[in-house]
Amino acid sequence: MGKAGRDLDGIRKCVLHSVYQAQGQGCSAGFIGVGIGGDRSSGYDLAKAQLFRSNEDVNPNEDLRKLEDYIMKTANELGIGTMGFGGETTLLGCKIGVMHRIPASFFVSVAYNCWAFRRLGVKVNPVTGEISEWLYQEGEKIDFAREAEKAAKDEVAAAAESDVEASREIILQAPITEEQIRELKVGDVVHINGRMYTGRDAIHKHLSENPAPIDLDGQIIYHCGPVMLKDEEGKWHVKAAGPTTSIREEPYQGDIMKRFGIRAVIGKGGMGPKTLEALSEHGGVYLNAIGGAAQYYADCIKSVEGVNFTEFGIPEAMWHLNVEGFTAVVTMDSHGNSLHKDVQQSSLEKLAQFKEPVFK
Repeated sequence: MGKAGRDLDGIRKCVLHSVYQAQGQGCSAGFIGVGIGGDRSSGYDLAKAQLFRSNEDVNPNEDLRKLEDYIMKTANELGIGTMGFGGETTLLGCKIGVMHRIPASFFVSVAYNCWAFRRLGVKVNPVTGEISEWLYQEGEKIDFAREAEKAAKDEVAAAAESDVEASREIILQAPITEEQIRELKVGDVVHINGRMYTGRDAIHKHLSENPAPIDLDGQIIYHCGPVMLKDEEGKWHVKAAGPTTSIREEPYQGDIMKRFGIRAVIGKGGMGPKTLEALSEHGGVYLNAIGGAAQYYADCIKSVEGVNFTEFGIPEAMWHLNVEGFTAVVTMDSHGNSLHKDVQQSSLEKLAQFKEPVFK
C-alpha cells in the first residue's frame, strides 16, 4: 500500500494492513480496537479500551466515525472471511479512539478480539457457581455446540467455493495411516475418533531436541492449551479445549512430524511453507479447528488417559485425550495445497487496490 504518512490516510493503511496480516489467526470474524497516539504502552491500552464499546455506538468524532465505517467496509472486501477461509465477513466491528502524543512519535495500535468474547454474558453465584442470569441476548439461550458445528459446515462450504473439489465428510480413527492421509484434500471435513495429544510451544521445542515420551507414529497433535479440572478422586477433566494459533510452531512442526511419524496436526490459522513442504514429503495434513469453540471441543473429549510434562504447566503439558466426533477441516493437504496460502495471496492482491489516498 506504499508508505503510511502521519495523517488519517496513513492510519487507514496501518489498520488495513493489520487486518491483512491477521488473516484467520485470531478466530475471525473478529472485532478490532484501534488506539491512535500515546506511546507503545498507553496506545495499546487505548486500543484495548475500544473493545469495551458497544458495537452499535456512534463515534462522537466525525473523522473517526468515517474511518471506522471505511475500515469495516473495506476490510470485508479483502476476501479473508471467517476463520481465514475466504468470504465477505472478516470484521464484525471496528472502534477507534485517540489520545495526545509527543511530536516524535505517531503510534497506531491495533487490538484484535475473537468473536467468541462478544457472544454473551452471565451472572454467576460466587458460592454455588449457579448461573442466575443470562445477559445481552433475547429469547432462548444459544446452543453453542450446535452453533459451532454449524459454523464448521459453513466454513467448509466457503472453502468448497474456491478452486478445490467439493468437500467430503470423512471419519478418521486414530492412529492414522499414510494412505488415509494421502486421500484427504483441502475442503474435506474430518470427524476424528480415538486418541490425540495436545502440544503447544514448550512441547514442540522439547520434541525438537529430545525423544518423545510415547509412540507418536500415526498420531495427531492438537495445538491446544486446555483448561483442566482435577476432581476429588484425582481424575482429570477437560473443561475447555479450543485451538491455539498454529503459526508459532512453524519452526518445529515439519521436522517433528517426520521424526516421530505424526500424521495430522490440528490448530487454527494455518501454517507456513516449511510445514506445507513437510506435509507433502512425509504424508500429513493440517486440520483447522473452530476458533472460539472451546466448550464444543471439550464435549468431544470423552476421557483423559494420561499426561506428560506437567512441569511445563497445565496448558503446556502433553495431554492424552480420547475423543469422539472431533470435527475439523482440512486446509493444508499432502498434495501441496494450502487454503491459507491461497487466501493470503488473493487478499494481498485486493489490499493493493486500496493504495490511493482516501482521507485528506
